[in-house]
Amino acid sequence: MARVTDTKVLTAHIPLPLADKIDALAARLERSRGWIIKQALADWIDQEEERDRLTREALADVDAGRVIDHESVLAWAESLGTDEPLPVPRR
Repeated sequence: MARVTDTKVLTAHIPLPLADKIDALAARLERSRGWIIKQALADWIDQEEERDRLTREALADVDAGRVIDHESVLAWAESLGTDEPLPVPRR
């Protein structure tokens, strides 16, 4: 098991405008570039893992037949701008 202090150097070519933003943020927060990049990367990975989990969950719902028919969704969407919007369709 890797210790928290174990690290690996990764290299990436960063467009200059983005690098400038990283530098400005690091200066404003009084943190290093590395800290900013690690925070951003960790947050992005968490977001992508959650997106993947939700996608797999949605596909499992589709496979199990837990879906809402297109006509119900369309009728609901079209009612949103009216005086009497329909309730959100449920399965």
